[in-house]
Amino acid sequence: MFTGIVEALGEVMVREDLTDSARLQVRAPALDDLRHGDSVAVNGVCLTVAELPGNGCFAADVMAETLHRSALAGLATGDRVNLERAVTAQSRLGGHIVQGHVDGVGTLVSRTPGQGWDVVRIGLPPDLSRYVVEKGSIAVDGISLTVSALSDVPATGATEQGGWFEVSLIPTTLEHTTLGFRQPGDAVNLEVDVIAKYVERLVDPALGS
Repeated sequence: MFTGIVEALGEVMVREDLTDSARLQVRAPALDDLRHGDSVAVNGVCLTVAELPGNGCFAADVMAETLHRSALAGLATGDRVNLERAVTAQSRLGGHIVQGHVDGVGTLVSRTPGQGWDVVRIGLPPDLSRYVVEKGSIAVDGISLTVSALSDVPATGATEQGGWFEVSLIPTTLEHTTLGFRQPGDAVNLEVDVIAKYVERLVDPALGS
């Protein structure tokens, strides 16, 4: 379990493509207490530390299902990634409940600079639109963000047909996460609020839908 508060920007040092999976070796500055078997969110995807090769790096295996459903499939050596260790019972819930289970991939459509902040618009896959609400929470590449605007009309330049949402990025987010340098056309991992999915599952039988 995570909270969407990025602890460090890591770097993909090695990517090894296997028959039906991949292994990533990631440099993890400031995460020097990682142990074998620990959970780490990499761009919002929960991965397990499989090896600690030294030099401040950890290795993790990425299964075919994860490669198919997330933007990790496009990672290459040298790419920077958001890193967050799993929370403990004593941790503050600084963001919102994030499982590290990516629901889909969106496309960064535009970014509008402000005085010290950026407004970023992201295209939504059609099957995720119903879970996103204005002023609600969403994880973008593992970053807990608040939805500042929302539309069901597909965004110009987006490959998705499920509308779009916007988030406003403060200077800290721009400086310490990958959203500081993402550009229009870039793919981002999306995880919607898990509470919305549970509510839908519970009320669907009652509504007969």
